[in-house]
Amino acid sequence: MSTKRRNHSPQFKAKVALAALRNEETTAELSNRFGVHQTMINKWKKDLLDGAADIFGKNQKSAKQTESTMDDLYKEIGKLKVENDFLSKKLDL
Repeated sequence: MSTKRRNHSPQFKAKVALAALRNEETTAELSNRFGVHQTMINKWKKDLLDGAADIFGKNQKSAKQTESTMDDLYKEIGKLKVENDFLSKKLDL
């Protein structure tokens, strides 16, 4: 007898974790309602609480990374333009 492991979408996990955070139903009731083991509900709830701060700090990190990447790309474009100009002058001998 083989049991197939189910993969739940992030949206489903968030839905279940938020329902658990509301404390309107017990974990056992949520388990029956969503068809997920109580341990998974507690894990997803903990993951949601642990990762909540990252949601708000993500935009700042992303903006800094984007700015850094853009600076690097502009430097590379400048370097390639100088090389291109140099080579086109040498070919026009």
